[in-house]
Amino acid sequence: MAKVAVYNMEGKQVGEVELNDDIFAVEINNNLMHMSVVQQLANSRQGTQSALTRAEVRGGGRKPWKQKGTGRARQGSIRSPQWTGGGVVFAPKPRDYSFKLNKKEKRAALKSALTAKVNEAKFIVLDKLAFDEVKTKNMVAVLDNLKVGKALVVISDNDKNVVLSARNLPNVKTASVNTINVCDLLKYDACVVTQEAVASIEEVYA
Repeated sequence: MAKVAVYNMEGKQVGEVELNDDIFAVEINNNLMHMSVVQQLANSRQGTQSALTRAEVRGGGRKPWKQKGTGRARQGSIRSPQWTGGGVVFAPKPRDYSFKLNKKEKRAALKSALTAKVNEAKFIVLDKLAFDEVKTKNMVAVLDNLKVGKALVVISDNDKNVVLSARNLPNVKTASVNTINVCDLLKYDACVVTQEAVASIEEVYA
C-alpha cells in the first residue's frame, strides 16, 4: 500500500497513512477521465440558446426587386441568411446536451484521477481541519502552511465554519466525499483531504 505523509494545520508532518491500492494506485485511464469531464460539462449546459431560421424571421414575403434587368444578384427575400436581419442558416435550438456514463466507468475515472494526484505528490492529508469561527484568514493560513495555492479541500462532513471560511477564496473549493468529481480533481493543483475523509473515500469507493 502507498503511504503519504499526514500534516497538521501548521504544516508539520505528524505521521503517515496507508492508502488503499484499489483506489489510490490503479492503472490510470486517461480516456475515461476525459469522458467523465466531457460528461460533467455537457450535463451542466443549459441548452436554452435559440435563434430564428429564415422561416421564423418576420417579414420578407415580397421579392425585393425583379428577377432580371437590374444588374444586381437575384434575391427572393430580405430575410435570407445573407441579409442583415435575415435568418440564421443552422439556427441553434433548445436541446439537451447531457449523456450518461456507466457507473463502473465513472468510478474508474474517479479512481484514476485520485491515483494521478497521489503519483504527482499533490494529495495532501491533514490530521484534521476545524475552525472555531468563520474566517477566511484561517483557511488562507492553513493553505500557506501547506504551501498550496489552488486547492480542492475535501472534508468528511459539512463543517459550516470550514466551508464558509473557504467560500471567498477564488482558487479554493470545498467538497464532501460524496461530491468529489474528476473535473474538480483535475482542475485544482492540489487535493487537500482530512484523514477522516480519506477513510470515508475508501469506504465509499472500495
